[in-house]
Amino acid sequence: MHPEDSTADVQEPIDKAPAEVRQIIEQVWKLEKSRLDKKSNSHINDDILRIVKEAVR
Repeated sequence: MHPEDSTADVQEPIDKAPAEVRQIIEQVWKLEKSRLDKKSNSHINDDILRIVKEAVR
């Protein structure tokens, strides 16, 4: 198996997800990336909940 094949397999559910779900995934990814860049160890659950609530509205 080529690395490109496994990447495509992982990415497929995201690519096929509705736009709202992709938006949530992207926002959570950006949030987590910024937390890792800052080496922040604070709780992320409230931030994820806010992202999901905003997307549901």
